[in-house]
Amino acid sequence: MDILLCHSYFLTLDPLEQKVMKPYPPLGLMYISSFLKSRGLVVGFCDTTFSDYGAVAQRIENEQPFAVGIYTNLMTRKHVLAIMEMAKAAGSLIILGGPEATNYSDEYLSRGADVIVNGEGEHTMAELIPHLRRHGVTQLEGINGLTYREDQGHVRTTKPRPLDRKIDEFPFPDRAAIDLERYMGVWEKHHGVRSVSLITARGCPYRCQWCSHSVFGHSYRHRSPENVIEELLEIKRTYGPDQVWYADDVFTMNYRWLNRFADLLEEHDLHYPFESISREDRLTEDVVKTLKRMGCYRIWIGAESGSQRILDAMERRTNAVRMREMITLLQDHGIRAGTFIMVGYEGETFQDLSDTVQHLKSALPDDVLSTLSYPIKGTPYYEKVADRIVLPEDWATSTERDARIAGRHSRRYYNSVEAWVQSEVQLSRALKSGFAGLVKAPKLQLQSIRHRANMWRRRHEVEA
Repeated sequence: MDILLCHSYFLTLDPLEQKVMKPYPPLGLMYISSFLKSRGLVVGFCDTTFSDYGAVAQRIENEQPFAVGIYTNLMTRKHVLAIMEMAKAAGSLIILGGPEATNYSDEYLSRGADVIVNGEGEHTMAELIPHLRRHGVTQLEGINGLTYREDQGHVRTTKPRPLDRKIDEFPFPDRAAIDLERYMGVWEKHHGVRSVSLITARGCPYRCQWCSHSVFGHSYRHRSPENVIEELLEIKRTYGPDQVWYADDVFTMNYRWLNRFADLLEEHDLHYPFESISREDRLTEDVVKTLKRMGCYRIWIGAESGSQRILDAMERRTNAVRMREMITLLQDHGIRAGTFIMVGYEGETFQDLSDTVQHLKSALPDDVLSTLSYPIKGTPYYEKVADRIVLPEDWATSTERDARIAGRHSRRYYNSVEAWVQSEVQLSRALKSGFAGLVKAPKLQLQSIRHRANMWRRRHEVEA
């Protein structure tokens, strides 16, 4: 075996996802797998989602692969380090990819990684593995898109590899390498539908201050509608899902593309219900009508804040007023509107939080997910607060999501903020839902008052 590709996410170790139970397989690694196989390499795939450490270690020991390739992100850091130890014990070379390894190359190389693949991985991996077979971890300077440690101990990064514009030429993700039926079975058990994910484009051209662009940069490259239809037809023949998740960063980026794709869906009778992500500035009434025609049942809009001041500080290039209009427009056309809210961004005041609550109460999206902002290395937001980031433990056992930002309100304060936001939305929804809602309203109002009181009590708590 030339390489065993390993995911590093374990569902059994994620209590939050165990409440949601909407797992999707690692599309990025599946793309790498199919591409490497198309180049004649012998590839194994270790999907860890439904696995555990013992099973992964046994797989590596049994396969004895020449190299183990591990996808990294900040959510899975400690799992990546554990799998690296398993690979080292088997004598395999360790190749890392994904945004986390690029951002923390020195840390991962110091802990045993041999090579880090930066950016889009297909072509780099296809060139790297045969080279490692012939020369080992030497003479790597001629391969673009790598970071490694030279004999003298210095960390070296080679020239960036240009992004491939012809992404129709990439083979479809290697779904046969994983147990996709198990994913769909979990969905069916918990949600009554069998769901499959795919992407129609790579990258996002926007420059939000907190968002990582370590893999695709600020590119946006879409597949042809015909190519996506071909993949959907293959998915239909092989797996027969009930719905689809288009996992693009911004699904409605290109209007002409969207209209052509909608026509092809009709032509091939591929009207799967689906959900995806967009932005208010990429939605119009015509776009929403097209989404409805395609079978869309929910669009997630990255609102992040109801305060225009904070949106501008984030460089979101979105308008809070128009965001509310687009939420209403989606709902008027029978599409659920979901939104993401981020609290605790640098410079946020209580007035900004109040603006966000009023924004949500006015728009009343169907689904609201909130999170406390956290700084991802390599982003402008991280650079703004870098000298104030405090990890609760050492780097290997904690991530930026665990970080405290000195001078910011305490995590307890923001727990109360998030609870207040949700209770206010639920209260507004109840007040507009008839008699049944009015019955629930007093209890929801008391909850909101309690959360607001907790905020007031904790307003002076700041991270040290």
